[in-house]
Amino acid sequence: MTTLVIGGAGYIGSHVVRLLVEQGEKVVVIDHLATGYRERTAGAELVELDVTTAEAVPALVRVIRETGAEAMIHFAAHKQVGESVAKPEMYWHDNVGGLANALSACAQAGLRDVVFSSSAAVYGMPDVDLVTEDLTPQPINPYGATKYVGEWMLADAERAHDMRTVALRYFNVAGAGWPELADTQVMNLVPIVLDALDRGHAPTVFGTDYDTPDGTCIRDYVHVLDLADAHIAALTYLRGEDRPHRVFNVGTGTGSSVLEVIEAIARVKGIEITPTLGERRPGDPARLICSADRIREAMGWSATHGLEDIVRSAAEARADA
Repeated sequence: MTTLVIGGAGYIGSHVVRLLVEQGEKVVVIDHLATGYRERTAGAELVELDVTTAEAVPALVRVIRETGAEAMIHFAAHKQVGESVAKPEMYWHDNVGGLANALSACAQAGLRDVVFSSSAAVYGMPDVDLVTEDLTPQPINPYGATKYVGEWMLADAERAHDMRTVALRYFNVAGAGWPELADTQVMNLVPIVLDALDRGHAPTVFGTDYDTPDGTCIRDYVHVLDLADAHIAALTYLRGEDRPHRVFNVGTGTGSSVLEVIEAIARVKGIEITPTLGERRPGDPARLICSADRIREAMGWSATHGLEDIVRSAAEARADA
């Protein structure tokens, strides 16, 4: 089987590409390498292409037909919340437009199976301890809104073109499956803390008065290798006859506070960390923990790595960089 991976030279995409290649699958990566790296696509065919451009659709149709690709995994998107607020037009144009081009090419070339990289950002700030897929999404920023619209587009493509689609709503992704595939962006808590320590600075904790046991925000952290494995499980799910759901959370079902993450990093690095305590940031819910029941029941997938594995792999990858 040949799988098309759009955005496969990036952090999460490259982990999926490597797993597919190791399983003997033929993989074609589509990436314009603005934030991805050519060397992360080893073992796969790389086609340099920006899927947001007018030329993307005929180019993708040609690639699908020439390679015989039967499935597509779509990662390519901007993903910074703050940037999406400052540059909403770019997020709507690229995130939604790029997916529209990809789905149009799939329809024209007869590719049926599509796995879409969505996000827990579609939920906004739900006032619940455990987030299930039954909650009505209420995104609070353009990034989350583009992901939610992407899910609508998949549903429409199913009806119009007899496609089979899955959207995976990621929670907090961190860690590294292989050091050379580590996250190079300093945007999430684990790399932010590690970067601060490397620069000789104390990490900052934003808000210590939340209604949580230690007063800091709690999040569900999932190892990138577990997340990559969820994509493989989704491809298998799409090939089956029984597909009761289109949308799935991907997380562990357990939460870790900001201070617990910092403490885990301190243990892994064998140092003491005294963070700087700051004020709350607007828009941070106290808790955001995933219910992973649906994906476990439908796909047999569950996370196998805990917080210690996540921070250790991230710290070791950074040390090897």
